[in-house]
Amino acid sequence: MLMGSKVGLRARHEDDIPILQAELHDDVVNYSRAVGGAWRPSTPGSKDAQFVVDDTEQRHVPFSVVELDDGTLVGSAVLSNIDNHNRSAHIGLGLLPSSRGKGYGTDVVAVLCHYGFVVRGLQRLQIETLSDNAAMLRSAERNGFVREGVLRSSAWVMGEFLDEVLLGLLVQDWKPDSKS
Repeated sequence: MLMGSKVGLRARHEDDIPILQAELHDDVVNYSRAVGGAWRPSTPGSKDAQFVVDDTEQRHVPFSVVELDDGTLVGSAVLSNIDNHNRSAHIGLGLLPSSRGKGYGTDVVAVLCHYGFVVRGLQRLQIETLSDNAAMLRSAERNGFVREGVLRSSAWVMGEFLDEVLLGLLVQDWKPDSKS
């Protein structure tokens, strides 16, 4: 398990899937805002479900996020679009509604940075998030990410186009203990 100050990132367990499915995927508005695509229902137990792990997929590394104190599942995190040639990847996370507002997001971003830069040897990490996602913007910036641009009206979310913010962090600018 990869450990931060509040949370750990571990392999996805089979019993995590129904919880993540119910609390993250089945929330149509949250899913639509987080995923960058249209929500569609998923059959319970489907091997096509968003949270089922394909261990053969090398460009996508999903984690379950757990509290360090007691191992309670608090969300999902991912290093995705891993490009070994250019040594870059994208990071993302989703916290269960009961786990939001507790500083877990900042800690998850920190642990994903450690995984990307130290474990995987990447040069660049990137985040795209909706411009009104204050929690993700705060978590990213507390970990040293820099706003690199705004993609105007690039996300179709629940009947309207919204702006996305593009943030990046280079390994030479990363300060492992910079979160606050």
